[in-house]
Amino acid sequence: MQAPKKVEKIHVKKDDLVIVISGKDKGKKGKVLSAMPKQGKVIVEGVNIATKHKKPRAMGQPGGIIKQEAAIYASKVMLVCPRCGKATRLAHKLLEDGNKVRLCKKCGETFDK
Repeated sequence: MQAPKKVEKIHVKKDDLVIVISGKDKGKKGKVLSAMPKQGKVIVEGVNIATKHKKPRAMGQPGGIIKQEAAIYASKVMLVCPRCGKATRLAHKLLEDGNKVRLCKKCGETFDK
């Protein structure tokens, strides 16, 4: 018998404001540029900057060394509440209309518009 497939979930979505809680960029805040649930990673603006050597591909296109954000594990970031401004864990609430919203554990503000 085959084992059930693992469901990949991460607690952050694209355009969420997060703070890094461990690693070389600890304490930095930034917006989530992309989320990769299958790998359990996110790319955060201004965090985990890596240098990449880029070769010119077309005529007139410049090459060189560029700096860009690399992926980090989603477990290393925490959401920042838009109202209280603190790093917080998520709570979930089911509304009367059947929608599920994400809430701040500290002040109760919703993250989903």
